[in-house]
Amino acid sequence: MALSRYENLAQTLRRQIDSQVWLPGDKLPSLRDSCKQSGLSLMTVLQAYQLLESQGVIVARPQSGYYVAPRKVRELNRRANQTLHAAEQVDVNDAIFDILKGGQDPSVVPLGSAFPDPTLFPQPRLARSLASAVRRMSPHSAMANLPPGNEELRRNIAQRYAQNGMEVPPDEIVITSGAMESLGLSLQAVTEPGDWVAIESPAFYGVLQAIERRKLKAVAIPTDVRTGMDLDALEQALETYPIKACWLMSNFQNPLGCTLSVEKKARLVAILQAHGVALIEDDVYGELYFGGERPMPLKASENRSEILHCSSFSKCLAPGFRVGWVAAGAYAARIQRLQLMSTLSASVPVQLALADYMQQGGYDTHLRRLRRQLEQRQMAMFNAITETFPPSVSVNQPQGGYFLWLDLGEKVDAAKVYQRALAQGVSIAPGTMFAVDDRYRHCIRINTSFEWGPHTARAIQIIANIVADELKH
Repeated sequence: MALSRYENLAQTLRRQIDSQVWLPGDKLPSLRDSCKQSGLSLMTVLQAYQLLESQGVIVARPQSGYYVAPRKVRELNRRANQTLHAAEQVDVNDAIFDILKGGQDPSVVPLGSAFPDPTLFPQPRLARSLASAVRRMSPHSAMANLPPGNEELRRNIAQRYAQNGMEVPPDEIVITSGAMESLGLSLQAVTEPGDWVAIESPAFYGVLQAIERRKLKAVAIPTDVRTGMDLDALEQALETYPIKACWLMSNFQNPLGCTLSVEKKARLVAILQAHGVALIEDDVYGELYFGGERPMPLKASENRSEILHCSSFSKCLAPGFRVGWVAAGAYAARIQRLQLMSTLSASVPVQLALADYMQQGGYDTHLRRLRRQLEQRQMAMFNAITETFPPSVSVNQPQGGYFLWLDLGEKVDAAKVYQRALAQGVSIAPGTMFAVDDRYRHCIRINTSFEWGPHTARAIQIIANIVADELKH
């Protein structure tokens, strides 16, 4: 049976991709350009592209076009021996501090950094907003912008919630000095020293530091690199320990990159509500999604007033400004009092500058460009890793954020890889940063936000060579 015209075109493009005329991450000719080249109608070309998309050969990016999909060449290791881990005392801060200090040298390629590439952000535009805000500041601005923070900025944030179908009044939003303050204040609002907190495993090291600082106890819940927190294990922990709060990332979790499904999000909220456990949601990567729709946070549930939703502008707009917020619901007044007793308020000029930027428009345009760049850079990094690292190494590929989680295999000590890579001018984040024990000693996290080029390619090759050498011993 003869192929249709669109099937012939799809087959031609497939052959070109297989023969590396088009590489993973390359943008294909636009629909109109393909029409001119092939002499086919727009509908025929669109059918061909849609066929290739359905086969996973190419991917569509809203308002950008079609791109060659990444090669799916590595199967992630699923470890069945993950169990609950309870720690009466969390003591990680010194080790984390040493690792973070090691990556501060400007000559080091910072693949171990938690911060995105600063060149991705509209610095000149933000500088103009900051200058304008400073000029317009009144002598009373400091008092007017005490907790809960600048009214205009809180209204802008509330409007963004509304655009996602979430009713969060400005009065429930408290502006903070970055997401870490919003998370720390939230933890302080719902716990007392000595209380138990359920966290992910592996978890963002900031969680471990906050728990250590508050003298809390942690129950680490196994978290799958694809599907997120094990909710059966969470239920077991809730039956076993007097847990007061659960802190987690539901979207593009750091370090794994996993996102909870809609069904798991609903079940998680229901479980915690049934046990009377406060939910602290760290959603700093929620805007950095690669698909057509933003994954909804847990805060979007019907029981949103009991959920403390924490986020910031640090990962998506202004890393140096250190402005975050918590949509604190029923805890808003307590959060404000706690902030007044600690940092007093977030920087007033910076609050005013962000309010000015948001008011001027262009934030969504920036976000669309940022998402495209992050996806392209992640794809380039992922392909380089699958091509240069030993075949035994597994790597995930999240649909958002800017981290890749690599399982190097039980034989490899990530701490040694970290030390050897740093000596050659490359930083990575060893898995020991993300747990209170050594269960991830063979894993590393890599930051993919930096522009792909010879400098980054060399860094990946250095790490790959070190891992290959370690596997020989």
